Amino acid sequence: MTQLTSPPRRIAHLDMDAFYASVELLRYPQLKGLPVVIGGGRSALDTARLAQYAGRLHEAPLTAFDCLKNYTGRGVITTATYSARAFGVGSAMGLMKAAKLCPDAVLLPVTFDEYSQQSRAFKAAVLTIAPVMENRGVDEIYLDLTALVAASADPSDGGHTIATSLQQAVLDATGLTCSIGVAPNKLLAKMASEFNKPRGISIVWAEDIQTKIWPLPVRKINGIGPKAEAKLHAAGIYTIGDLAVQDKIALMLAHGKSYGAWLHDAAHGRDDSPVTTHSEPVSMSRETTFDRDLHAVHDKAELGAIFTDLCERLAKDLQRKGYVAKTIGIKLKYQDYTTATRDQTIRAHTQDPTLIRRVAGLCLKRIDLKRRFRLLGVKVGNLQRDTLYSQAVSDAADGEEQDLILNF
Repeated sequence: MTQLTSPPRRIAHLDMDAFYASVELLRYPQLKGLPVVIGGGRSALDTARLAQYAGRLHEAPLTAFDCLKNYTGRGVITTATYSARAFGVGSAMGLMKAAKLCPDAVLLPVTFDEYSQQSRAFKAAVLTIAPVMENRGVDEIYLDLTALVAASADPSDGGHTIATSLQQAVLDATGLTCSIGVAPNKLLAKMASEFNKPRGISIVWAEDIQTKIWPLPVRKINGIGPKAEAKLHAAGIYTIGDLAVQDKIALMLAHGKSYGAWLHDAAHGRDDSPVTTHSEPVSMSRETTFDRDLHAVHDKAELGAIFTDLCERLAKDLQRKGYVAKTIGIKLKYQDYTTATRDQTIRAHTQDPTLIRRVAGLCLKRIDLKRRFRLLGVKVGNLQRDTLYSQAVSDAADGEEQDLILNF
């Protein structure tokens, strides 16, 4: 009796190319090829200049757009076109710092509604070809192509033909490009999708790990952040190959049992995590960075309005997505960029904005408010679907609801 063997696993990571910026270039094709930075809000002057081109934004002259060198504030870059990236400008960089590197870049505000619409469109196009999809955010997905590759005319291409079809489907549906990595697992596929951006396709097999993966910096492994990278560098470990030759027990002793073992497996390209077609969110949050540092006493009215707005917007997020939360917390970032967080778990789940503000207010009382801070955020966790939501919010704060109001 012949034993059937499973086909080799083929997982794809599809990543949209400079997604936010590319969506904006669809609206403003006259900016194509220019350095463009996405971040911050639209100025009143910029809004007035563009208002006269409503319905025909593609006709707006370059003089109608804000220029990065004119920006004042403390916003950060969400993304940038590849032309801007050539100047060293990148995501999460402060806009003021970016202005020094590329002062003539066009500055556009973030328009989330446009991005959400295009995100839905490209994912719908992908699902017509590859139905096993894991949503990883607005601009990236994982796909299990194992069965599709096995049934294709040429399984030996590792998924290249299917990836080409996926790219074309995304382009036809949205006018946008994407890059795709196909590999034996999610870990390697994500790295591969970065190899040939933009509009690249990269195929990785298990036997390619030493030649294609090991020369990369350790930070290229999804799950190694700046702190872990610094610790690895201090130990003389710079590349994934350097990490791969380390003793597993030594890594576990240096980085903790679980994380150390994972580092060893990741360096050898091992990852058995499935492509999950549905997952529940762990938490939701809303936060804002101020144009200037604020103080809880001196800027009481302004902070109170911001705080209430954050809580109300977060409650609307919960209601819109159909969740209730049991843990409510806050986040502050001070002038020196140090961060403080506090949270409290209440008795019953809620999506009520007033209760969220009250509990978040109590959390704020447990933090040093004598120092000025530059960022305020509100977060909810311990989520569940709102089918079990009880309207008895009077019991939600474990009998302390009346004491939860922060006197901003």
